[in-house]
Amino acid sequence: MILPTTTAFYAAILGLIYVGLSGWVMGGRLTGNVLFGDGGQDALQRRIRSHANFIEYVPFALGLIALYEAGGGSQGWVRSLLIILVIARILHPIGMLAGPNTPRQFACRGGGILATLAVMAGAAVLLLLQTR
Repeated sequence: MILPTTTAFYAAILGLIYVGLSGWVMGGRLTGNVLFGDGGQDALQRRIRSHANFIEYVPFALGLIALYEAGGGSQGWVRSLLIILVIARILHPIGMLAGPNTPRQFACRGGGILATLAVMAGAAVLLLLQTR
């Protein structure tokens, strides 16, 4: 088994995005004077959900991709999946702050989560094919 260095590089980028999302939530809490929960503030709730959605999906996606890479998977597939994942995770919070039923909400929020799920499914299928 090899060290999944490509995945590690993109995991670091995603880690920085996560730090940014954490700061975004903290900033919303400070400006809204909210210590716990969302204080009934819609914008803060959206920030919190963007942050939570990231941590719900990204570690699992990275794990699948890292296993595929460590098993000698194609670097083209690894890099493609990771680039799509980074773009998707940047788009999602942008869409979370968009107005309801707007093109930006559908494209960014919807596109971000659909792309994330596609990355997970693609990595899972590649991993299954690799381990047969």
